[in-house]
Amino acid sequence: MASSFQTKRLARTSVVQSPIRSARRALLGLIGSPIGGSASPAMHEAAGDAVGMRCHYQLIDVANADATELARLLHGVRRLGFAGVNVTFPYKEAVLALLDALSPGARTVGSVNTVVVRDGALTGHNTDATGFRRAVQPLVEASGRGAVALLGAGGVGKAIAFALAELSVAEIRVFDIDFGKAEALAARFDDRARLMPCRSVAEALAGAVGVVNGTPVGMTPNRDTPVPAALLNPDLFVVDAVYSPLWTPLLVAAKAVGARTMTGRDLAVFQAADAFELFVGVKPPIEPMAEAFDRVMANRERGANAA
Repeated sequence: MASSFQTKRLARTSVVQSPIRSARRALLGLIGSPIGGSASPAMHEAAGDAVGMRCHYQLIDVANADATELARLLHGVRRLGFAGVNVTFPYKEAVLALLDALSPGARTVGSVNTVVVRDGALTGHNTDATGFRRAVQPLVEASGRGAVALLGAGGVGKAIAFALAELSVAEIRVFDIDFGKAEALAARFDDRARLMPCRSVAEALAGAVGVVNGTPVGMTPNRDTPVPAALLNPDLFVVDAVYSPLWTPLLVAAKAVGARTMTGRDLAVFQAADAFELFVGVKPPIEPMAEAFDRVMANRERGANAA
C-alpha cells in the first residue's frame, strides 16, 4: 500500500472536473505481454466513471509479436473504434516505425507508451516521461538536483532519462547490461542534459544523490535487485518503476538502510492520468485512479497471501 505522504501528494494534484454527458463512450486498451496483472483497466475505467464517461479498457496480451503482427494489431485498433491504446513491454520501441506521427516528446525519448487514434491516424506519445516527472519532482528538488543513477536504457529508462533531464538534474549516470544501449541513450540527448554511460552499477552510484530502477529486475516473479545492498545508504533517494510487487527487493533494502523511497505507484497513476487525458481530451481527477490502483494492489496481496 502507498504511504500517507504519497496519498496526500496525489490528492493535492487532483483536478475536479464537471461531468460530461454520460452518453460518451471510449474504447481503450493495452498492448504488451505479460499484462494479466495490469492495473491499467481499473485506473482508466475509474477515470471514465469520474468524468461521466463509459470506458472499456481491453487487455491485448500478445507475446513475441514481430513487426508484421504489431502492424496488424495497430490496424485493428484503428479500424475497431479505439480512442487509443497504451503500449508496454516489450513493444514500446518496436511500435515507433508503425505509427503515423510522434509527439515531440516521444520522438526525443525514442519510445512510445500511448497511442492516440484521431481521424484514422495513430500518434505516439510518451506519458511514462511526463508521469515520472510529476512523480519524482519532489525528491529531485529536495536532493538539490544532484547526479542521479539510472539503471536501464530501454523503453522505460529512456522516458525516465527524459524526465530527469527536464527536471535539470546535474548529471544522469546510465547503466545498462548492454553498454551500447547506455551509449546510444547518452548520444540521443546531446546537450539537453549531461548523460554519462557507466560500465557498472557502482560507477553509476558513485557520488549520486539518487538511483532509479528502470529495468524489470525485481518484477514478479523475479526477486532479484539491480543494486547490491552494500551500495545503498541513507543519503540516497531510491525509486523503482516496477509496481508488481509494490515493494520490490530494491525498495525493501533501501528502506532498511534509511534511504528515502518511492514505489512505482505514483508513476503508474500519473502516466495513466496523462494518457487518459490524451485519449479523451478530459483531464481526470487523480483520486479515483489512485484508489483503483490501490484496490488492485490490495486484491493482489490478498491473493498472494491466500495461495
